Amino acid sequence: QVQLVESGGGVAQPGGSLRLSCAASGRTFSSYNIGWFRQAPGKEREFVALITRGGGTTSYADFVKGRFTISRDNAKNTASLQMNSLTPEDTAVYYCAADQRYFGIRANAYHHWGQGTQVSVSS
Repeated sequence: QVQLVESGGGVAQPGGSLRLSCAASGRTFSSYNIGWFRQAPGKEREFVALITRGGGTTSYADFVKGRFTISRDNAKNTASLQMNSLTPEDTAVYYCAADQRYFGIRANAYHHWGQGTQVSVSS
């Protein structure tokens, strides 16, 4: 079982940046595909980005392409989401998720989740 803890959320101005981290403990982090999701008030949880076990493949939702970058450091058991050019529409609770088998955009297919970190973008 892997445990995930997100950090790095906060308040940013439009056009600003934040870097989210997902720290993992427990089983071998490198055996898990990692996904980032977000959920805004009154909305369903939506896919943001994912990265495969070794970091060789990444995928992004269209609305973050060119602005967000997902990465991982298996030696440090962490995954990160660098978020640039933030807009108020990026305001949400951001979650990291992990799964040893699944690699995709469906939130309900990931077996392990962190508690989330709030990102607020406002002037």
